[in-house]
Amino acid sequence: MVGFKNRYMIVEVFLDPNRDLAGHDPIIITQFNISKAIKDSILLNFGECGLASSLGSFQVKYVNPITKLCIIRASREEYQKVWSAITMVRSIGNCPVLCNLLDLSGSIKACRNAALKCDELKFEQYKLVVGARLSTDATQHMQNCLEKIKILEH
Repeated sequence: MVGFKNRYMIVEVFLDPNRDLAGHDPIIITQFNISKAIKDSILLNFGECGLASSLGSFQVKYVNPITKLCIIRASREEYQKVWSAITMVRSIGNCPVLCNLLDLSGSIKACRNAALKCDELKFEQYKLVVGARLSTDATQHMQNCLEKIKILEH
């Protein structure tokens, strides 16, 4: 029997591109927020039938609120629709956002490796921006997020 084929997308979320980079984020990115924004975008752009066909395998597997990196799973048949909807997301809550697809993988293992590399690089960039104001809580939270990536499964 053939397993169900999925695609995994690594997405970077940019919050309010006009805001100050060192300022506090206007919204905390969560799996629920990302999922709702993408589902709303699918519904708006592809209708109820498009939403229903996409929901079979759709899942936000991982979100890092510090680096704003997400891993999203979609079926092989519907990933292009989900990808299009992600591109058309313009706000989460009342906060304007831009989404950028960094990687597309056919396996969770390849996605996990790419996500680890991206997350580590983005956290290094975050440390440079924040500088001396980096808290131990943020560092610990980042370590927890990296551990979550390492244990991701289907």
